[in-house]
Amino acid sequence: MIVLTALLGLLAAVLLLPTLSDLLSLFRLARGKRSSAQPPAEPPRLLFLVPAHNEERMIESCVRSLLNQQYPERLTAVVIADNCEDQTAGRARRAGAQCLERNDGNLPGKPRAIAWALTQLPLEQYDAVIIIDADTIVDAQFGNALASVGPVSGRAFQAYFDVRNPHDTLLTTMATVLAAANYRFAYALKRNVGLNAPLLGNGMCIGTQVLERHGWKAFTIAEDWELYALYTTQGVPIESLEEAHLYAQEARSLEQSSTQRRRWTAGKVTVLWRHLGSLLRSRNIGLAQKLDAVAELTHPGPVMHLSLVMVLAGVTAILRPPGAEWLLIVLTASLIRLTIYTVAGLAVQSQPLRAAGAFALLPFYLVWRVGTAVAALKQVGDKPWLGTARD
Repeated sequence: MIVLTALLGLLAAVLLLPTLSDLLSLFRLARGKRSSAQPPAEPPRLLFLVPAHNEERMIESCVRSLLNQQYPERLTAVVIADNCEDQTAGRARRAGAQCLERNDGNLPGKPRAIAWALTQLPLEQYDAVIIIDADTIVDAQFGNALASVGPVSGRAFQAYFDVRNPHDTLLTTMATVLAAANYRFAYALKRNVGLNAPLLGNGMCIGTQVLERHGWKAFTIAEDWELYALYTTQGVPIESLEEAHLYAQEARSLEQSSTQRRRWTAGKVTVLWRHLGSLLRSRNIGLAQKLDAVAELTHPGPVMHLSLVMVLAGVTAILRPPGAEWLLIVLTASLIRLTIYTVAGLAVQSQPLRAAGAFALLPFYLVWRVGTAVAALKQVGDKPWLGTARD
């Protein structure tokens, strides 16, 4: 039973890590905010990269939103038509973007396409590269929001990754609440105390000095989490930029979402396995950043977190191992942060009661999400990168 207590205690402690990191951040925030950088004399020169595989239905709206920003003429939009078998390249050019066509069936996928494109483009002519998915539109003020935060060439940012179709289904509504909880509250707290925000694939902004110094070395099926781990280990600042909005097409059904969720779970486990040691040994970051990064990389997501707490609490209550009361307290405490952020995300919705009603799907989603997590274990390691079907 002692072994069971140790195992349950370890899992409960991992689930509590995000709460501990946030409490430390609040303590640091109470001692004084960081000073913000001044905007540069000239707006940064921005290169928007759009990796696209068979995205003829959505690529034009994406390109138009990039080129129609209310921003000085210091941006370039480049579409990477990666192993496309449709009219993605032609429609991207008609919409006004430059287009690079890549045909490499041996190394398909978004990470490889980005790495290849970066070798084809004159990065020295730009201050930052922004990765935008093809099913996405950006806010007209996106570039101005990025220009307002100071020099960007030596930093990385994650823009506010919001939902383009928030009212389509209960699933897309829940995704909208989660995005608000993360960007308006959880990641904003990190930014205020100088901790790195996660990179989430869509809306990643990487300064060209960062790319010159560290390159693009993320090739797993979760290239965003890998890039987050690599850059954090190397001491590269990654800031959440909630003022820069982009809106992506969220999967409307559990069937559509399954590929994406399996890839996220398997990719995150792979990144954690490969980079946890170097992150903990890094001399480029302090203890607070290490704690927060480990919390982010081990966090299973809000629904899986809730599922794990329910299972672990059930096992603890039934078997009553030594220290069961403390285990239950720790497991319950780990849900406080999750509850606070969810309520905060609901509160800022235009129709909070309607948004709350979407959580009627939660019991079904919880069971489905556990199933996808188990299925994801087959994809851990160097597996092919698979995209998600969209409407």
